[in-house]
Amino acid sequence: MSDPAAQLMSRRFRGFMPVVIDIETGGFNAETDALLEIAAVTLTMDEQGQMMPLETHAFHVRPFEGANIEPSALEFTGIRLDSALREEAALDEASALSEIFKPIRKAVKSTQCNRAILVGHNAAFDHGFLNAAVRRNNIRRNPFHPFSSFDTATLSGLVYGQTVLARACRAAGIEFDNQAAHSARYDTERTAELFCAIVNRFRDLGGWDLALREQSMDE
Repeated sequence: MSDPAAQLMSRRFRGFMPVVIDIETGGFNAETDALLEIAAVTLTMDEQGQMMPLETHAFHVRPFEGANIEPSALEFTGIRLDSALREEAALDEASALSEIFKPIRKAVKSTQCNRAILVGHNAAFDHGFLNAAVRRNNIRRNPFHPFSSFDTATLSGLVYGQTVLARACRAAGIEFDNQAAHSARYDTERTAELFCAIVNRFRDLGGWDLALREQSMDE
Protein backbone atom coordinates (compact mmCIF):
# COMPACT_ATOMS: atom_id res chain seq x y z
CA MET A 1 0.00 0.00 0.00
CA SER A 2 1.21 3.50 -0.83
CA ASP A 3 2.57 5.73 1.91
CA PRO A 4 -0.08 8.42 2.63
CA ALA A 5 2.60 11.04 3.30
CA ALA A 6 4.32 10.21 -0.01
CA GLN A 7 1.00 10.53 -1.79
CA LEU A 8 0.49 13.96 -0.26
CA MET A 9 3.95 15.06 -1.37
CA SER A 10 3.37 13.84 -4.92
CA ARG A 11 0.05 15.70 -5.11
CA ARG A 12 1.22 18.89 -3.41
CA PHE A 13 3.22 20.18 -6.38
CA ARG A 14 1.65 18.12 -9.17
CA GLY A 15 4.30 15.41 -9.22
CA PHE A 16 7.31 17.66 -8.60
CA MET A 17 9.36 17.17 -5.43
CA PRO A 18 10.95 20.36 -4.05
CA VAL A 19 14.65 20.11 -3.25
CA VAL A 20 16.46 23.09 -1.77
CA ILE A 21 19.79 23.97 -3.40
CA ASP A 22 22.46 26.52 -2.59
CA ILE A 23 25.64 27.05 -4.57
CA GLU A 24 28.63 29.19 -3.62
CA THR A 25 30.70 30.42 -6.55
CA GLY A 26 33.70 32.39 -7.70
CA GLY A 27 31.57 35.05 -9.38
CA PHE A 28 28.28 35.73 -11.14
CA ASN A 29 28.84 34.19 -14.57
CA ALA A 30 27.67 30.58 -14.61
CA GLU A 31 29.61 29.77 -17.79
CA THR A 32 33.02 31.09 -16.73
CA ASP A 33 33.10 31.31 -12.93
CA ALA A 34 33.93 28.45 -10.57
CA LEU A 35 31.38 26.44 -8.62
CA LEU A 36 33.00 26.12 -5.17
CA GLU A 37 30.34 24.61 -2.88
CA ILE A 38 27.02 22.88 -3.42
CA ALA A 39 24.43 21.71 -0.90
CA ALA A 40 20.99 20.16 -1.14
CA VAL A 41 18.25 19.60 1.43
CA THR A 42 15.55 17.07 0.65
CA LEU A 43 12.12 17.60 2.20
CA THR A 44 9.49 15.34 3.65
CA MET A 45 5.86 15.62 4.66
CA ASP A 46 3.82 14.02 7.43
CA GLU A 47 0.34 12.56 7.00
CA GLN A 48 -1.24 15.91 7.86
CA GLY A 49 0.63 17.63 5.03
CA GLN A 50 3.16 19.40 7.26
CA MET A 51 6.41 19.86 5.35
CA MET A 52 9.82 19.68 7.01
CA PRO A 53 13.52 19.29 6.09
CA LEU A 54 14.76 15.71 5.82
CA GLU A 55 18.43 15.34 4.85
CA THR A 56 21.32 17.66 4.02
CA HIS A 57 24.02 16.77 1.51
CA ALA A 58 26.90 19.22 1.01
CA PHE A 59 30.22 19.18 -0.84
CA HIS A 60 33.23 21.38 -1.44
CA VAL A 61 33.95 21.52 -5.17
CA ARG A 62 37.28 21.92 -6.95
CA PRO A 63 37.16 24.65 -9.61
CA PHE A 64 36.92 23.30 -13.14
CA GLU A 65 39.96 23.78 -15.37
CA GLY A 66 40.24 27.39 -16.50
CA ALA A 67 37.53 28.62 -14.11
CA ASN A 68 37.50 32.28 -13.16
CA ILE A 69 37.49 33.16 -9.46
CA GLU A 70 36.94 36.74 -8.39
CA PRO A 71 38.74 37.76 -5.17
CA SER A 72 35.65 39.75 -4.17
CA ALA A 73 33.57 36.56 -4.32
CA LEU A 74 35.93 34.76 -1.94
CA GLU A 75 35.91 37.75 0.38
CA PHE A 76 32.09 37.70 0.40
CA THR A 77 31.72 33.97 1.05
CA GLY A 78 34.75 33.52 3.27
CA ILE A 79 35.84 30.46 1.28
CA ARG A 80 39.57 29.71 1.59
CA LEU A 81 40.75 27.77 -1.42
CA ASP A 82 44.08 27.03 0.28
CA SER A 83 42.46 25.43 3.34
CA ALA A 84 43.91 21.97 3.96
CA LEU A 85 40.54 20.68 5.14
CA ARG A 86 38.83 21.96 2.01
CA GLU A 87 41.52 20.50 -0.26
CA GLU A 88 41.17 17.11 1.40
CA ALA A 89 37.37 17.03 1.14
CA ALA A 90 36.77 18.76 -2.21
CA LEU A 91 35.39 16.80 -5.17
CA ASP A 92 35.60 17.61 -8.85
CA GLU A 93 32.36 18.97 -10.35
CA ALA A 94 31.24 15.72 -11.94
CA SER A 95 31.70 13.74 -8.72
CA ALA A 96 30.01 16.41 -6.60
CA LEU A 97 26.97 16.51 -8.88
CA SER A 98 26.82 12.71 -8.98
CA GLU A 99 26.86 12.53 -5.17
CA ILE A 100 24.25 15.28 -4.83
CA PHE A 101 21.94 13.74 -7.43
CA LYS A 102 21.92 10.19 -5.96
CA PRO A 103 19.84 10.95 -2.83
CA ILE A 104 17.63 13.33 -4.82
CA ARG A 105 16.72 10.63 -7.32
CA LYS A 106 16.06 8.26 -4.41
CA ALA A 107 13.79 10.83 -2.73
CA VAL A 108 11.90 11.50 -5.96
CA LYS A 109 11.21 7.79 -6.31
CA SER A 110 10.23 7.29 -2.64
CA THR A 111 7.74 10.18 -2.75
CA GLN A 112 6.18 8.88 -5.97
CA CYS A 113 7.06 12.13 -7.73
CA ASN A 114 8.08 12.47 -11.36
CA ARG A 115 10.92 14.94 -11.02
CA ALA A 116 12.67 17.29 -8.60
CA ILE A 117 12.13 21.03 -8.74
CA LEU A 118 14.78 23.41 -7.44
CA VAL A 119 14.05 25.66 -4.47
CA GLY A 120 16.51 28.46 -3.88
CA HIS A 121 16.85 31.94 -2.47
CA ASN A 122 17.22 33.95 -5.69
CA ALA A 123 16.76 30.60 -7.39
CA ALA A 124 17.73 31.72 -10.90
CA PHE A 125 21.33 32.18 -9.74
CA ASP A 126 21.68 28.65 -8.33
CA HIS A 127 19.70 27.11 -11.18
CA GLY A 128 21.94 28.78 -13.74
CA PHE A 129 25.13 27.50 -12.12
CA LEU A 130 23.67 24.00 -11.68
CA ASN A 131 22.61 23.77 -15.32
CA ALA A 132 25.96 25.11 -16.52
CA ALA A 133 27.83 22.49 -14.47
CA VAL A 134 25.53 19.74 -15.76
CA ARG A 135 26.27 20.78 -19.36
CA ARG A 136 29.99 21.16 -18.70
CA ASN A 137 30.21 17.60 -17.37
CA ASN A 138 27.86 16.00 -19.93
CA ILE A 139 25.54 14.69 -17.22
CA ARG A 140 22.53 13.07 -18.89
CA ARG A 141 20.31 12.29 -15.91
CA ASN A 142 19.67 15.63 -14.24
CA PRO A 143 16.80 15.00 -11.77
CA PHE A 144 15.74 18.67 -11.79
CA HIS A 145 13.25 20.40 -14.03
CA PRO A 146 15.42 22.30 -16.54
CA PHE A 147 13.93 25.76 -15.99
CA SER A 148 11.13 25.83 -13.40
CA SER A 149 11.96 26.63 -9.77
CA PHE A 150 10.57 28.00 -6.51
CA ASP A 151 12.23 31.23 -5.35
CA THR A 152 12.06 31.85 -1.61
CA ALA A 153 13.15 35.47 -2.12
CA THR A 154 9.92 36.08 -4.04
CA LEU A 155 7.79 33.93 -1.75
CA SER A 156 9.12 35.49 1.45
CA GLY A 157 8.65 38.94 -0.05
CA LEU A 158 4.99 38.07 -0.55
CA VAL A 159 4.46 36.39 2.82
CA TYR A 160 6.78 38.29 5.17
CA GLY A 161 7.62 41.50 3.31
CA GLN A 162 11.32 40.55 3.34
CA THR A 163 13.51 39.37 0.47
CA VAL A 164 16.94 39.12 2.15
CA LEU A 165 17.43 35.58 3.49
CA ALA A 166 18.50 36.61 6.99
CA ARG A 167 15.61 39.06 7.40
CA ALA A 168 13.07 36.66 5.91
CA CYS A 169 14.17 33.89 8.28
CA ARG A 170 13.88 36.15 11.30
CA ALA A 171 10.44 37.33 10.16
CA ALA A 172 9.43 33.66 9.98
CA GLY A 173 10.79 32.97 13.50
CA ILE A 174 13.86 31.10 12.23
CA GLU A 175 17.20 31.83 13.90
CA PHE A 176 19.87 33.12 11.52
CA ASP A 177 23.57 33.48 12.30
CA ASN A 178 25.21 36.06 10.02
CA GLN A 179 28.65 34.68 10.92
CA ALA A 180 27.72 31.24 9.58
CA ALA A 181 26.01 32.55 6.44
CA HIS A 182 27.38 32.16 2.91
CA SER A 183 28.36 28.55 3.31
CA ALA A 184 26.28 26.35 1.02
CA ARG A 185 25.30 24.00 3.86
CA TYR A 186 24.14 26.75 6.23
CA ASP A 187 22.27 28.80 3.65
CA THR A 188 20.55 25.72 2.21
CA GLU A 189 19.34 24.57 5.62
CA ARG A 190 17.96 28.01 6.48
CA THR A 191 16.33 28.29 3.05
CA ALA A 192 14.73 24.87 3.55
CA GLU A 193 13.30 25.97 6.90
CA LEU A 194 12.00 29.15 5.31
CA PHE A 195 10.36 27.31 2.39
CA CYS A 196 8.71 24.84 4.78
CA ALA A 197 7.45 27.71 6.95
CA ILE A 198 5.85 29.36 3.91
CA VAL A 199 4.28 26.14 2.62
CA ASN A 200 2.97 25.21 6.08
CA ARG A 201 1.58 28.68 6.69
CA PHE A 202 -0.35 28.49 3.43
CA ARG A 203 -1.64 25.08 4.48
CA ASP A 204 -2.71 26.32 7.93
CA LEU A 205 -4.66 29.15 6.30
CA GLY A 206 -6.63 26.65 4.24
CA GLY A 207 -4.97 27.44 0.93
CA TRP A 208 -3.84 23.90 0.22
CA ASP A 209 -7.36 22.47 0.58
CA LEU A 210 -8.52 24.88 -2.11
CA ALA A 211 -5.56 23.99 -4.34
CA LEU A 212 -6.25 20.25 -4.00
CA ARG A 213 -9.92 20.76 -4.85
CA GLU A 214 -8.96 22.68 -7.98
CA GLN A 215 -6.48 19.93 -8.93
CA SER A 216 -9.23 17.32 -8.55
CA MET A 217 -11.48 19.35 -10.85
CA ASP A 218 -8.70 19.55 -13.46
CA GLU A 219 -8.18 15.79 -13.30
